Amino acid sequence: MPLPANPGGHPLVERIQLLRKSPFAAYGIAIAAVAAATAIRLSLGDYVLGRVPFTIYFLAIVFATLIGGFWPGMLATILSVVVARLLFISPEFGLSLDWPDATSLLVFFWTSLLLVGLVSLVEAWLLEEIERRRNNELAALRLAAIIESSNDAIVAKDLNGIIETWNKSAERIFGYTADEVIGKSINILIPADRLDEEPVILERIRRGEPIEPYETKRRRKDGSLIDISLTVSPIKDATGKVVGASKIARDISERQEAANRQEMLTREMSHRVKNAFALTNGIVALSARSATSPQELAQTIAARLAALARAHDLARPGLVQADAKIAEATTLHALIRAILSPYLDTDGSLKQERLVVKGCDVPVDEKAVSSLALVLHELATNSVKLGSLSHAKGCVRVDCSRANGRFQVTWKEQRGPRLNGPPQQQGFGSLLTNRIVTGQFGGEISYEWKPTGLVVRLSAPLDRI
Repeated sequence: MPLPANPGGHPLVERIQLLRKSPFAAYGIAIAAVAAATAIRLSLGDYVLGRVPFTIYFLAIVFATLIGGFWPGMLATILSVVVARLLFISPEFGLSLDWPDATSLLVFFWTSLLLVGLVSLVEAWLLEEIERRRNNELAALRLAAIIESSNDAIVAKDLNGIIETWNKSAERIFGYTADEVIGKSINILIPADRLDEEPVILERIRRGEPIEPYETKRRRKDGSLIDISLTVSPIKDATGKVVGASKIARDISERQEAANRQEMLTREMSHRVKNAFALTNGIVALSARSATSPQELAQTIAARLAALARAHDLARPGLVQADAKIAEATTLHALIRAILSPYLDTDGSLKQERLVVKGCDVPVDEKAVSSLALVLHELATNSVKLGSLSHAKGCVRVDCSRANGRFQVTWKEQRGPRLNGPPQQQGFGSLLTNRIVTGQFGGEISYEWKPTGLVVRLSAPLDRI
């Protein structure tokens, strides 16, 4: 919002101030005013009573004072006395004056001085008032420009919660134009579960108490919710009476999202550290079943830990950033085997396979590899801790299919411990898996806790994978 070059400035006042900067112009105007008054007085002739020969000069003195200031007004006063004395009192140009004429001239002189003083004082007050109003208008325009250019939503409302002003950032943040909301209740921005906030705010504002910044949620025009930091301050009139409230709302959605990501990372780190001990114990027990010597046991454990590290390398980037790049392209079947390889027996004496992957194989986009690996890794680690892979003869069957632009993966655990139903509460790993499948992939995931083993069904648009 651009500011005017000279807000509140009156052209006539500006011209007068410009004239006063030139002494020649100011005093010249005083002389010209007296000359004009004399010409008018001479032209009136006998129409003016002899006892009031100075009336027309009062106008000249006032004009000279208004235009030139105090000293040009004084000059006009002195010139008026001299001219009146020479032309209109004792026309015979005598040096002596009778008492009535002397009294008349003296009264005229002191009246003129008083008039110059009063005009100067009034003019100074008027100029000061004009300057004050101009400064106030300039300050108001600057404030309006700041409000309009602010990145925060700045809204004014009355003590009944009716919106009175609405800046551009409020339009951007909440989606309403000023015409759509001015005159309406502020409650159109407040979610139903937070309507109790507004009466408390209005009550404190009526008492003149500001509301310190606090975080809350508000509703956009499209119905979506937005995280904001809200500050509310009372608006007072010239007498100090509270007449309304000013609200400043700052969009903190990005900050809140970053905090949520940070919390998710922290929880994932804690989750992974706890899993690491359980997985290491599982790998040791798994390797001990098939090892025949300490050396073979050590080699098997080392190989499994190396495979586990590779699985972690695939799964880790997906948590940190969804578009993390994987060096080599891979397919769904290869990704499943890479993730589960640390937990599978390789002893040929075991006749039953521990991992069966069936169905169509599809390439996995590099942007989806890390996230899909994270989902598979969560399913595998849970199976090692509590599911079929925790038993020597347990196995996992993975069936892959595609139809109508979607792909589906069915994870079925068999020959594991008997299940007594779903867990009492959902763990962090399940929450993370659900978030990736429904959020990043735009898909669906379901769990079926059969007594014979867990069945997980995952489906998503093929172009998201």
